[in-house]
Amino acid sequence: EKVWSKKFVDETRQWASIRAQTLNRTVSGMMYFEKALRLLANLERLDDDTTNDLMGEKFGYIVSCQVYGQMKKDQDSKADDIDKLMHRYPHLRIAYIDSVRLNRSGDMAFYSCLVKSDGNGKIQEIYRVRLPGNPVLGEGKPENQNHAMIFTRGEFVQTIDMNQEGYFEEALKMRNALQEFAKRDGPMPTTILGLREHIFTGSVSSLANYMALQETSFVTLGQRVLTKPLCIRLHYGHPDVFDKLFFITRGGISKSSKGINLSEDIFAGYNNAIRGGQVTFKEYIQVGKGRDVGMSQIYQFEAKLSQGAGEQSLSRDVYRLCHRLDFSRLLSYYFGGIGHYFSNVLTVLTVYVVVYLMAILALYDLEKIGDRLITPMGTIQMLLGGLGLLQTIPLFSTLGVERGWWASFRELVQVFVTGGPLHFMFHIQTKANYMTQTILVGGAKYRPTGRGFVTQHTPMDEQYRFFASSHLYLGVEMGAGLIIMGIYSDAGQYFGRTWSLWLASLSFLASPFWFNPLTFEWNVVTADYAKFISWMTGKSGGATRSWSIWWSEENSFYSKMPAASKLWFVIKSILYLTIAEGIARSDLLKADTTLNKPAIAISFVVAAIVVLFVFWWLLSMVEHLMPYPIRRTIGILIGIGLMVSCSTIFIEDSNFIRYGLAAYYGIGAMCQIGLLFGIKSVKNFYFVHDLVCGHIIFIPLFILAIFQLPHHIQTWLLYHNALSTDVVVSNILRYARKSQESGGQVAPNEDLVEQISELRKIVQKQEQLIGELGTRAATSSTAGMTQNPSTDAIASLIKPGAADEPLNIRHTVNIGSTIRPAMGGRTMSTSTLDVWGEMAFGDGASAGTGYQTAPPMHSNPTTMGDFSFTQPEAMPPR
Repeated sequence: EKVWSKKFVDETRQWASIRAQTLNRTVSGMMYFEKALRLLANLERLDDDTTNDLMGEKFGYIVSCQVYGQMKKDQDSKADDIDKLMHRYPHLRIAYIDSVRLNRSGDMAFYSCLVKSDGNGKIQEIYRVRLPGNPVLGEGKPENQNHAMIFTRGEFVQTIDMNQEGYFEEALKMRNALQEFAKRDGPMPTTILGLREHIFTGSVSSLANYMALQETSFVTLGQRVLTKPLCIRLHYGHPDVFDKLFFITRGGISKSSKGINLSEDIFAGYNNAIRGGQVTFKEYIQVGKGRDVGMSQIYQFEAKLSQGAGEQSLSRDVYRLCHRLDFSRLLSYYFGGIGHYFSNVLTVLTVYVVVYLMAILALYDLEKIGDRLITPMGTIQMLLGGLGLLQTIPLFSTLGVERGWWASFRELVQVFVTGGPLHFMFHIQTKANYMTQTILVGGAKYRPTGRGFVTQHTPMDEQYRFFASSHLYLGVEMGAGLIIMGIYSDAGQYFGRTWSLWLASLSFLASPFWFNPLTFEWNVVTADYAKFISWMTGKSGGATRSWSIWWSEENSFYSKMPAASKLWFVIKSILYLTIAEGIARSDLLKADTTLNKPAIAISFVVAAIVVLFVFWWLLSMVEHLMPYPIRRTIGILIGIGLMVSCSTIFIEDSNFIRYGLAAYYGIGAMCQIGLLFGIKSVKNFYFVHDLVCGHIIFIPLFILAIFQLPHHIQTWLLYHNALSTDVVVSNILRYARKSQESGGQVAPNEDLVEQISELRKIVQKQEQLIGELGTRAATSSTAGMTQNPSTDAIASLIKPGAADEPLNIRHTVNIGSTIRPAMGGRTMSTSTLDVWGEMAFGDGASAGTGYQTAPPMHSNPTTMGDFSFTQPEAMPPR
């Protein structure tokens, strides 16, 4: 009962936040370094004063939160939470970007600011550095790092993501780890120290466990080999430690150009290798890290990495690096970097070519050499496919050493039972699709994945939007090709030749739904089907409400592609036409209508279908002029007429089944060409194709939902790790579904009370702010100000030409015993704080409200344009 009471809300939030991937967990973990240093100082018999003095010199933690100022302006509760962290940890600093309005025409000045807790419950501003413009021009994450780099102290800097944490026992080892920079394993200095990562989200679900094992394979095994003996490990992300003096004099640790530096971490490694640095990787110290735990999150993460790899392959950094590496290291770099993504592209391309090659050989009866049929060795193919399991042996060995051999064996069996192969094959296509798209088309962008615990069911229409272009279309296409090949093939051993291809097709189609909670529950399936049909028939409301808008956005890049890239899709159209011609020529369901006359003339039925399609087109043109009941009735009648006509023609003459199948492929080829040249009429044919693909997926879902057992099996397998620790997953999923259906308002009365209390707090803050402004205005007027700021602002707005006039509201600031006007006039920050002080304009002093600035340093200012440079007489504040 106490957990949910408002009296203990802070303790409850603290308990929950250190069990998720939050800023609080990261800050709490990193501040263990301060506790470790204090313990080491205590062991060396240092007194408290000396320890406190050394603490600021040996360790500092800066959180680069560029939107902190905007949060303060919006009175966002997240800003208050960040303030609480600063009060809890005095050595924590927050760096953010502040913007200041200079005049009424909207000109802005931008500042990099650093704030801390003053120890008395207030926030003190330490530095304010004016920037020449908005610093966020390229990718947001590296720009965020770059603007905060000037505030760091010391010779080494460790970069930490917000999904990481630290441990006290690991923090004790950092002093020893830094000595790695003093060692030299070769002629070049050690400039990057790589650390091992411990994944703490592996127990959330089976997907999270896959990501944890994948991280173990790459970080623990891959980077160990890349370091020694291959000597080509680069910087793949945080928590690596940098030699700050080396990097800050050689371009910094983050390149941030838009698009090309999407994967900004790896470019620090390129820069380091080209400029003569060396990377080492040590596993005696580790840092906690959280990974994505939901299907959509993992999909976006893999898409971002793949697009980043595509951009890397086009960058000048890779060009320069590859022209300077020896041949052995060049091969090591390729297979340890972008070559992995090219291999995925070639793997999927090979599967695609094999499916169509086998189908075409069967269609045209070419599965023989002379009079000898091909004798496929299906057994050998299955044995070769089993060699893929050998890739799990290094992982099995690593887990065996760390956890024990029996635990390692159980882990791998659990991965196979819960659908691990489907997951990994699915993401081979994810990487291949986005790598290909980036190279052919471009358009790489950062994809924020979020780090929440995914327990809500994702509706079918959202799943379809996510995965249709990259996976579902290809899965249906491969399945259709394998069925055609099975119908026409005479070579035998069908399963032995196609089992791996069917597994790939199944993984592309089934993975998004197997790893989606509550997929096989009857009520959920019926609701998903209704949402899917509503989305398919929607006409407005954005891509999330209308198939038409989504399709236009999803396929807009085709017409903008260069001619060389379009050639690949022309080849694809030729494949479709070849399949269509083969089906039309074949003897599949061939019937002789000269002996059995149809009861209804085929020409009459075809004419009826054509007339009904014309009526449908006319209805779509004038439906906005007709009342809904009439429009709905006519649409139903036309639909019934088309269904009856098509069924009649297929029953009367089975040749039309073959012709229809051939026409489907032929129309697909024409639509592909139409997409490339921007012909909009192909959209109607793609609508029919998406309806067919959607129902191919829904029919198995309905069949499995009829039986209650698949739902329980899926829940147990997906959340096996959580269930084994007595977590009531069924209650969590049920609550998440109710919360989703009710829009998140489970207890409206309590929510209403909380909203009212929040509104009261906001009103109180605004009243306090208005009171301070009034007091300040009164003080300013008594000190010699003749005009009221608010009325003066209104009057200046009415006055002509006021838009380009700077805000020049004179007021006085008391410095020592003299009173003089402040420099530059009064300027309001977007974080509702007055910007005075020498840090902002090179002169002036604090207004006494808002943030407290650093104490003034007596110096001789040197002014140059809008900037002022001062030489401090004392050490700057920490």
